[in-house]
Order: sequence, then structure tokens, then C-alpha cells
Amino acid sequence: MKKRNFDTAKVTSKYVANKPFYDFVKRFADIICSAIGIILLSPFFIIISIAIKATSKGPVIFVHKRVGKHGKEIGIYKFRSMVMNAEELIEKFTPEQKEEFRKNFKLENDPRITKIGKFLRKTSLDELPQLFNILKGDLSIVGPRPIMEVETKIYGEYKDMLLSVKPGLTGFWAANGRSDTSYKRRRAMEIYYVKNRSLLFDIKIIFKTVISVFKGEGAK
Repeated sequence: MKKRNFDTAKVTSKYVANKPFYDFVKRFADIICSAIGIILLSPFFIIISIAIKATSKGPVIFVHKRVGKHGKEIGIYKFRSMVMNAEELIEKFTPEQKEEFRKNFKLENDPRITKIGKFLRKTSLDELPQLFNILKGDLSIVGPRPIMEVETKIYGEYKDMLLSVKPGLTGFWAANGRSDTSYKRRRAMEIYYVKNRSLLFDIKIIFKTVISVFKGEGAK
């Protein structure tokens, strides 16, 4: 992929072209690939579920509310990687942790993550249940990563542009650094993807994602 300095990149236009043929092919591929993925990876679903249940209290699947295409609220499925009282523990963060969480909506060394959760996040296995989101049509295989409602403010005047396409299991930002990038850079990369999305671009992102996962790059 062409390298760009996304730390200083600016969007010069808010126009986003409609791509009906691209959208049709992409949805068809999403259905086929997610269905096959669920079937082939079913043994991992069982093993991970048992591991989560055996090491911590609480449900196996965690549903996180995010903003989908056109601002629709969607529930994103993930294998639970945090303790049950994760939200309550935010109040016990140090001032430095609270500031980091305010800026990035996450912590580099989050004390709420379980032991098995660290492994799941490092390997991105916690996101396997999102194959069901893709099958349902809430997500696509490739797209901007789904954001929380509070994060939409960060995109400012480009919020509608971001939400004009379906969010994805992986994407341009997710395949290029992920947790190792600043939120400013992430925002620029997500908007760049929306404006330049194509089947070839998606295929490149998928291959880059596979390589990044095997190398353990970015995921935390």
C-alpha cells in the first residue's frame, strides 16, 4: 500500500461516491466468508468458551454497543476479556490512567483485563464472534473499526462520512499499527479508507491483517 503521513493528513473533500456494484459484491463475500469461517472455526469457539468460563466469572460473550452505518446502534460481539466489574474499576484508575483513557478510550496496560483476555486480545481471537455480526449485516469483513457514540465527536464534520459505510472486523487502520497508532492518525486513516475503498484495497487490507496478526503487531 502507498505510504502516507497520516499524522498530518487532512481530508480535502467530504464527497464520498456511491458504489452499488462494490457494495453488492462485498455483501455477498461477507455472507459466504463469515458462514464458512463460523463453521471452520467452531472448535476454537468451544475451546475459548471453556477457557473463559474456567478462569473467570461471567458470561463468555460480551456485547459492546457501537455506532454502525448511518448512525444505527449495533451490538458488537466479543469473547469477554475483562473482569465483570470492569466499568466500576474505571473510577479506581490513577490520574495518568484516566487521562490516557480519556484520550484513547483504552489503556496500554489495562488492569481490568483477565489473563486469558490478554492472550485473546494479543492474538485477536476475542473478535471471532464478530463473524456473527458480519453474517447479520451489522459489520463487513473490511471497513472502519466500529466506534462508540462518544468517539463520534472526534470525527467532527467528518462524522457522517465515516458513518456512510458499514464498519468492519478489520480495516486500513487495524491492519497498519492498530494500538500502536495515535487516535489522530487512526481518524485520518479511517477517512482515507472511506474515500478510497475498493475491492482491491479490501483484499490488500485482509492480507495485511493476516500478516499483522501472525506477527502480533499492534494488538494489545
